Amino acid sequence: MRVKTGPYRRQHHKKVLKMTKGQFGTRSRLFRRANEAMLKSLWYAYRDRRTRKRDLRRLWIARINAAARANGTTYSRLIDAMKKSQIAINRKMLADLAVRQPEAFAAVVAATKSA
Repeated sequence: MRVKTGPYRRQHHKKVLKMTKGQFGTRSRLFRRANEAMLKSLWYAYRDRRTRKRDLRRLWIARINAAARANGTTYSRLIDAMKKSQIAINRKMLADLAVRQPEAFAAVVAATKSA
């Protein structure tokens, strides 16, 4: 006796169509196209969770470099001096200081000048 997939198949189709609700054209209406779109979008989401980390680090470094140059040094020299003077502030916090509290960032730069 064969097993039919009636209720399960409808459930699966509804789930996929619900996930692709905001997409354009047949990607939100036809199951096969919606399924393709859903699989692709889930893959993009997985991949870009990792890419986001890279992008944010690049942004932090750009901000730190800009602020460091305004304080008479460069990013690489600043990071090197921070390591030598054992100031342990990560790039995320440094970039936040550079944007929100420039005077505190200048104090960090001044503290590394001796190194």
